[in-house]
Amino acid sequence: MINPVRIAVLGASGYTGADLVRLALTHPRIEIAALSANSKAGQTMADIWPHFAPYPGLPRLVTSESIAYDGIDAVFGCLPHAASASLLGTLAGVKIIDLSADFRLKDTATYADWYGAEHPAPALLPHAVYGLTEFARAALPGATLAACPGCYPTAVLLALLPLVAAGAIGADRITVNALSGVSGAGRSLKEANLFPEVAEAVHPYGIGRHRHMPEMEQELARAAGRPVTISFTPHLVPMNRGELVTCIVETARPVAELRAILTDRYAGEAFVHLLPEGVAPATRMVRGSNHAVINVFADRVPGRAIVIAAIDNLVKGSSGQAIQNFNLMFGLPETMGLEQAPLFP
Repeated sequence: MINPVRIAVLGASGYTGADLVRLALTHPRIEIAALSANSKAGQTMADIWPHFAPYPGLPRLVTSESIAYDGIDAVFGCLPHAASASLLGTLAGVKIIDLSADFRLKDTATYADWYGAEHPAPALLPHAVYGLTEFARAALPGATLAACPGCYPTAVLLALLPLVAAGAIGADRITVNALSGVSGAGRSLKEANLFPEVAEAVHPYGIGRHRHMPEMEQELARAAGRPVTISFTPHLVPMNRGELVTCIVETARPVAELRAILTDRYAGEAFVHLLPEGVAPATRMVRGSNHAVINVFADRVPGRAIVIAAIDNLVKGSSGQAIQNFNLMFGLPETMGLEQAPLFP
């Protein structure tokens, strides 16, 4: 019998942590050994999340500090930034898949600028692999720390990285308008996320300065070979999950060539799909799944194109991508535990 990989999920009471537990439950090689939620220690997952009632065998929630990590093979960090690095920086002998922002940015000064504090564990940054799986596949098998991208960067980078790397679009003038479901704002109690505040309304936030901007710029700059600054405006929309990004780019090439670049780059990919010509990506195409759908359209303005991508922010934009990275780090098939088809309606 093949030994299971024993995991701990830190922050299991949040949306990201709960979705990771949901996916891990049916993963054939994962054993959920420990679950933490400091403010809800002592409770069961079913106490917090009714959809886990059929799974009474899940470990009871404990504090992160009380877990015996010497019996754990992998830790999924679903904690807020700073808290995540402070704890994960103390662990040794386990592989870490971190879903916070703490290890995404390579430059500590950039981190301090955007997150308002010095980095809690700078010694770990050189070891962190930026875990956009389709672009990190070669580095993940030997990695001890995967920094999972944010949900917005996942969608934007999947749409644009192949085009920037090929020099097919101008990296200097990219405008992104993004839409996300309310779960992207987390589960903590916030007045702005109350039902009367978000229902029947759409509103922008983080205007001109959103924390995912330096992450996108870092990776686009790597592809372009020079610094990149983008315009990015996220919007909160009244749905639970899902994310759609519309990227306005400048190009001297016809849309057919952009399509060819994306077709070649994602040929054979299990989770990233270029849609048929003229079909617009929509969040309903990917809900509850680890899939991403992309398409490119000509703008009526000469020299511009529109690249659109849709993902589920909690799966491909978070927990699903984390398990995709986990699979490669442990030498498992990349798609293991992630074969769920999208939910519709």
